[in-house]
Amino acid sequence: MSRIGKAPVKFDSKIQVTVTQKNEVVIKGSKASMTIPMKKSVSAKVENGEIVFSTTDALDSSRALQGLYRSLAQNAVVGLTTGYTKKLELVGVGYRAAVAGKQVELTVGYSHPVKIDIPDGIEVKVDKQTQVTVTGYNREVVGQVAAKIRSWKEPEPYLGKGIKYSDEHIRRKAGKSATK
Repeated sequence: MSRIGKAPVKFDSKIQVTVTQKNEVVIKGSKASMTIPMKKSVSAKVENGEIVFSTTDALDSSRALQGLYRSLAQNAVVGLTTGYTKKLELVGVGYRAAVAGKQVELTVGYSHPVKIDIPDGIEVKVDKQTQVTVTGYNREVVGQVAAKIRSWKEPEPYLGKGIKYSDEHIRRKAGKSATK
């Protein structure tokens, strides 16, 4: 079993961390703040620029939650200091993207353009009409928005057309072989 929950989460002076009476960890940065509600079986303490999570009982489920809350706190600290980005590429003839207000408009082979709403705290940029960059401080929401954009036209294995992550490798298949 992993012992990731026992490792402390270090943060710098730009971040303020408090533990409330409701057993919530509130992490505030210059951009925004994030709240992590915790169950009663896990507690958190802030000491010497570190967040330390501990369990109040010896159940396996409590230790699993300890690791979960520690990872969520680590993601919040990194998100509020540096932020998260996901880059997508549109591959295909006529495939393009544009940002219009609080929506991303995709032209990906349907009879109509696809419009996707951008949630608060997320910024979407379009470079060269075929590269989309999703940035934000919340890792979960950045990943969800990028996955939602990608889900409209997932890459297919024969020609590689579709929307893919920039670091994603598409496994290609051979086409039909002609017989003589």
